[in-house]
This record gives sequence, C-alpha cells and structure tokens, in this order.
Amino acid sequence: MSRIFIFTGKGGVGKSSVASAHARKSAAEGKRTILVSTDMAHNLSDIFEVPIGREITNLSENLDALEIDPEYVMRTDYQHFMQSFQEMLASPGIGMGEDADTVMFPGLEELFSLLKIADLDAGGAYDRIIVDCAPTGDTLALLKFPELLGWYFEHLFPVGKFAVRVLSPIAKHKYKLELPDGKGMNDIEKLYGKLIELQRLLKDNSKTSVRIVTIPEKMVVEETKRNYMYLNLFGYPVDGIYINRILPESLDNRFFGEWKKIQKKYGDELAQVFAQKPIYRIPWYETDLRGMHGIDRIAGDALTDMDVFRVNKEISGEIFEKTKEGYEMKISIPFAEKDDLSLTTNGADLILRLGNFKRSIPLPSTLTTYDITSAKLEKEQLAVCFSPRMDEKKDA
Repeated sequence: MSRIFIFTGKGGVGKSSVASAHARKSAAEGKRTILVSTDMAHNLSDIFEVPIGREITNLSENLDALEIDPEYVMRTDYQHFMQSFQEMLASPGIGMGEDADTVMFPGLEELFSLLKIADLDAGGAYDRIIVDCAPTGDTLALLKFPELLGWYFEHLFPVGKFAVRVLSPIAKHKYKLELPDGKGMNDIEKLYGKLIELQRLLKDNSKTSVRIVTIPEKMVVEETKRNYMYLNLFGYPVDGIYINRILPESLDNRFFGEWKKIQKKYGDELAQVFAQKPIYRIPWYETDLRGMHGIDRIAGDALTDMDVFRVNKEISGEIFEKTKEGYEMKISIPFAEKDDLSLTTNGADLILRLGNFKRSIPLPSTLTTYDITSAKLEKEQLAVCFSPRMDEKKDA
C-alpha cells in the first residue's frame, strides 16, 4: 500500500527542496519512492540538475521523479472525453473553430494532476509518493476541486447522461451542436468513478498526509495559519510543519541581528500554535542546495526523526454523533473567527462558508427530516446541532 505525502506552503518557502529531501531519505531507507510535481512552474529538474519531464525519470536507486503535464494526461488517458469536448466547442453552434483545441474548463488541469497521483497509487509500483504542490492558493484549489466536481457529477450526471442520449440528434440538427458521444460519456463516467476514489484516497489518514512548509516571518506565518484552517475545513490531515531557512544561533553578524530576533519571535509563535504537530526545523544554508549532495544535506540535518514517515492516526473531517435532542456534527477549524463563518442548507447538503471558501458537506440520509437548531464555534471546533422537525415529532 502506497503512502502519499503532499507538501504545500507559500511560494518561495522551499517546498520543492523539502519534498525532495524526503524523497531522498525515503529511497535511502529502501522504499520504492516517486517524487511528483504538480506545480505548473516545475523546478525538480533545476534542483536535481537532470532533465525531468512528463514521463517518469529514474534519479537513483529506489527513486523516480515526474513533472506532471495535465494536458498530456488528458490526451493520453481521457482522449474520448477531450475529443468530445473539443468537437462540441468547434461545432457551428458555439463557433470556437480552431481555438477549441486550446480551450479548457477552469480547474481541469488541477484535477488531472490529482488523478495521475491516484493512478500512481493504484499501480502499486511505489511504497511512497512524495508530492511537491503549487503555492498555497493553487494547492487549496487543487484539493477542493474533486469534492466540488464530485458534487456536480452526483447531482447532474445521471440526468445529463439521459439528456445527451435524447437531445443529441436535436442539438446536432437544430443548433449545430455536437454533444458528447457514447465513448465520450463513458470517459465522463470513468472520470466520475475516479473522483469518488480520489476523495476517499486524499482524506484517508492511513494513506495521505499534508505537510506545510513555512519560514519564520510574519506574512508567511499568517498564511500558514490560514492554510491550515482551510485544509481542516475540507478534511485534509495535516501532520507536519517545516520551519525553513532558520539563521544559525552561532551567526555573529550585526546585519543579521535583527533578523534573528524576528525569526525567534515567529518561530516561537509557530511552535505555540502547532504544539500538537511534529515540527521540523531546517537551517538557512550558506549556498544554494542543488543536486543529490545538496538535497541530502537537508535530509541529514533536519529529517533525522525516525518517525518522519509515520502513519497519521489523528481524526479529521466531520464527525456525526447521536445526542438526546437529535444529532451533532463536529468539525475542527483552527484559527477560524466566528464572524467569518456562515451556515446554510441546500437540499441534503450543509453549505459551510469560511472567508472566500465554500464547502458542501453531504448530510447523512438520517438527517433529511432534521433542521439545524444551533451552531457554536468553541476551542477551534464547530459544533452544529440537528433536531427533528416539529411535524416529524408530531407524527412520532
């Protein structure tokens, strides 16, 4: 069974180097390891100083690398889906013409990057999959996309499949619009099935861990806390914090004196707010760390903990419990402010908004006859209470 480690953080904090160090350490332990980049601005080739591209490249014993090209994945693994999509855009009813080959739905690139990771896991060739993600905002978009698209597939796909079969001749004759054919719809159905598996995989604490890389500076620390908050909102298990580029205590230089004070202040803050998480400290080196030797320095200096690849046992995501009055849903949302939260319902879904992010949480069928009676944010945990509707109580 593969173990997946996803590294994220603000741009420029050293995610790629930290992820690469874990990949080298894993390979040195005799584990079959692949280092995967989902960042469109790939830099694994620069770090290891060898060409790495859209095909798996061997770097050393037990270590492979891959810089995912989502368009390549789409065209090779979902060719009927892409062909149907482009034919629809190129049809006279839409009129994209030759431009149809370059048009893509927003978010599809991120989705196919994740699907490639799921394929690597399903293939069983690797013990550990180390993922170097894009900066924080892109990573959050990447991780929430399967749940978002999965909701649309679940609610619209059964109707859509029937509608395409019935309306395709009409659309082609009257509107000059090419709807997806049978092969295209089969690819969409296959994509939906993989989305369900992908959600399960990414939120499985025994399989997947998210690691946040940061540096001890105010703006980065604040973004790290928000990143952690949103990851908890979507139920992704964070089990490691990496504080990078720490100036050595022995550095006796007037220029860096104030920087050392700043780093200590925000390093202490990180240690306090993430006291329940493993924290790894990485020094600021005197030179760029490139090639195997440079990456191995990080592994040798900061990743000496024997439990760095341990399986996360913490509970994450939403939990439903029976109470005397009905049911209670609990979800951990660290650093959230009450005024930033709002709750609504939409059919069988609970819509939770936090700042600019929205999550639809499917409610168990048991709660279809229940209403929300209260919601309380306390000690970084949101508790939502459900009670039977009045008419249901009367019937009982």
